Amino acid sequence: SKPSVVGRMIELLHKNKQPLGKVLEIGTGCGYQAAVLSLLAKEVYSIERIRPLHDLARNKLRPFRIANLRLIYGDGIRGLPQAAPFDAIILAAAGLGVPDPLLDQLAIGGRLIAPVSKSETEQQLLLIERVSSHRYQRTALDEVFFVPLQSGVI
Repeated sequence: SKPSVVGRMIELLHKNKQPLGKVLEIGTGCGYQAAVLSLLAKEVYSIERIRPLHDLARNKLRPFRIANLRLIYGDGIRGLPQAAPFDAIILAAAGLGVPDPLLDQLAIGGRLIAPVSKSETEQQLLLIERVSSHRYQRTALDEVFFVPLQSGVI
């Protein structure tokens, strides 16, 4: 993702500019966004489904010894229930919607930002705030372009 889009998405996670607590990132990629998040959050968990990308990010970030960042190789669509709930969740891939396991793992008062496909050629950022255990507030935002959200690992 373009650095400007990464910045915009992280900015949207900052509710009233409060420090971020526990953050889940879906789609580590090269690790850039995870590294930025580690400067703004108490804990960051980043999941990547593509082994070579996971290894690349791990190797690039290892020299920085980022104590509050955990890189996980796995299926991000499932989230990381063993570390939930998360105060913020950020997706780096676009799906037709936000997977239910991710919504379930969002803390009450937490925010999730995700690119969502509106059609085959259009995507839009969606900000979801968890208002209560069963209520979410959704806000459609900027037009964007991301790789597709896929399940499984490779």
